[in-house]
Parts: sequence; structure tokens; C-alpha cells
Amino acid sequence: MFFLKRECLTIIGTAHVSEESVNEVKDAIYEQHPEVVAIELDIGRYTRLKNQMNGIEEDDSISVTKIIKENKVGLFFTSTLLSYFQSKIGADLDVAPGSEMIGAIEASEDLGIPIALIDRDVNITLQRALNKMGFIEKAKFMFGLIASALGHGDEEDIDVEELKNPENLDDLMEIFKDEAPSVYEVLVHERDAYLAGKIMNLQQDHVIAVVGAGHKPGIENYLDHPETLPKFSDLEVIDDKKGIPWTKIILAMIPILFVVIFFLAFINGINITWNLYEFFAISMLMGFIGSILSGSKLISAIVGGLVAPLTIIHPLLAAGWFSGLVEAKYRKVRQSDIKNLAHMESFRDLWGNNIFRILLVVVGTNLGVSIATLVILPSKVFIPLFIKMFGG
Repeated sequence: MFFLKRECLTIIGTAHVSEESVNEVKDAIYEQHPEVVAIELDIGRYTRLKNQMNGIEEDDSISVTKIIKENKVGLFFTSTLLSYFQSKIGADLDVAPGSEMIGAIEASEDLGIPIALIDRDVNITLQRALNKMGFIEKAKFMFGLIASALGHGDEEDIDVEELKNPENLDDLMEIFKDEAPSVYEVLVHERDAYLAGKIMNLQQDHVIAVVGAGHKPGIENYLDHPETLPKFSDLEVIDDKKGIPWTKIILAMIPILFVVIFFLAFINGINITWNLYEFFAISMLMGFIGSILSGSKLISAIVGGLVAPLTIIHPLLAAGWFSGLVEAKYRKVRQSDIKNLAHMESFRDLWGNNIFRILLVVVGTNLGVSIATLVILPSKVFIPLFIKMFGG
């Protein structure tokens, strides 16, 4: 059952790094004096903004060890890049991301107006996006974010106020939809529904809702057609992967195939001792090289190399996790490292950032082991074994 009176609702579409949006939000709240102000924040982001407003210094340490152990590197990498992208725009325009939300909070508290948090938990949103994306779409999305972070395609000055123009938003959303349809579905369409549902369930009559301009058309469409709203429970489920995970199946088959080849060679009376030595030596060497070339500590590279043979055989393990865990012990990561990404102007700046360095070690180690698995080992070890078994 929906309580909101539509005629008493004002939706303000903002640009998240716009000084004009801050003034627009404050002016509307002071002029209308609504019964409640709904803002596009979840409890986590609201708490961080409140602490920032009150000058409370939080423990900004990040447990990279926990991230790697829980296999959330992809989630952390994506959220870090998105945070970087928004912070970079804010730094260029001298406006902190979330300033319009801070403005809404300040004006509401000044007038004693309650605040309603209407956004979905950001971790649920990002995980649902990653779950829906296929391998190719993930690669395109990550490449696009990294390219943006490194400044490619960022030649023109950004007119943030123009981004609030409905025609410009439609064009921008269509490009986003074409490039990453799964991400578009979760970040835009799903959150349109979530935000609209939260607004419609507010029990106060006079409401001002402060949301990103890109969500305003979708929210209004759901308000016009409430029967089209999906269930909230369907929008908060994380494990919603459907279909057969062919990529994981294929990756799991590779180590199984290696074991089968060794086994067949052994029962056929072929001496595989030297082949086993080669397998271990190549695996360990490529794990070590991949880690050391990515700028790791020597001990991290040694660990990455030592575990490489085991991770090739075990499809659920990755050598980069182990080298990254060791690297994280020497490079303490803090929230400030994410904020500082916005001020990086060159690769040299990135090289001094602990988040970048640890992620680089994880990726570099895994890349080295992948080259060994897909290129060197087949040509140097397994094809020769095949020839011995079936070529006479």
C-alpha cells in the first residue's frame, strides 16, 4: 500500500558534483519546508557524510587481507574505480562528491525536518551488477573505467549542469546502456525502481526527494505506473546468477585436463618425472616473474611463485591472492588512498598509491600464472606428453 500524495512530492534531480545543485536543494527545502526530505543515500554513505560534517575522524584503514580472503577483489576494484571517477570530477570542479546531499542534510537539520534514506546498499548494487555481467561485458566495463581513470577520452571540459538536461541525459544513458547493458540495468533501472518504491512508501504528505538527475525520469515513470514496480525482495537478492557458468566450467576443466594427461602418461609407462619438474619450475617461475614485474616485494613474489603449481591444479585458488595478501602486510591501505586517487596525474603518482600497488601485484601474479597455464605449459609439457603417448 502506497501512502504518498503525488501532488505533494517534489523531486530534485541533481548533479552529484555541482555547486548549483547544492544551492537548488537548500533553497527548495527552506522555501517549501516539507514534512520529510528523502535523499539518495544508504545508511553507510549517510553515516560517512555525517561524520565528515561533524569533523569525526573515522578509522580509515581497509582490510585488503579480508577483501582477498572473501574473494571480493572484483567488487573492491569496481567500487574503487567508480569512487575515483566521481572524486576526479569533483576535484576538477572544486566540489566534493555528495555536496548536494550534505546541503540537504544541513537544511533539514536546521529546520528540524526528518530525513529518509531511500537508496539501496551500495555493496548490494555493485555485487548484483558484477553477478549479471558476462566475461566480455566485465572486460569492456573495466577497460572503460580504467581508460577514464588514466585520462583517455577526457579531452573536453565537463559542463556538469548540462548533464542535468533531459535530452543530454537520454543520450548519455543510451550510450551507457549499449556499452554495458547489465550494469545499466542494475545501476540505473533497478535503482530507479528501488528509489521510487521507497518514496512511494513514505507516510508523510509533503516530501522533497533529492536524487541524481539520471534517476528522475525513471522514478517519475514508476510513480505514474506503480503497478510495474518489482518486489523489493527481488531487488535486494545478491546471489541471482542464472544460467550455466560456462567460463568457470572451462577454467575448471583446464587443471583437470592437466591431471588427466599426467595420469594417462603414467599408466602408459611413460616416465613423467622430468615433465613434473618442468611443470613445477615453469609454474613457479612465471608466478614469481609476474609478481616481481608488477612491483611486488621480493617475499610476495616468492610466495606467489611457490603456490603457483597448486593454484593451477586447484581451480578455486589464485596465486595472486597469496602474493597480494603478503604485499598487503607491507602496504597498509586506508580510505585516504582512494581519495588520493582523484589527484593522480601520472603513472608515477599511481605507483605510490598502496591500493594500486596491491591490486597490481594480484593481477600481475595471476597474469604470469595464466601465461604459464595457457601458453608455456601446453607447448613445453603437455603437447610433448601427448606426442609420446599417441605419436609413437
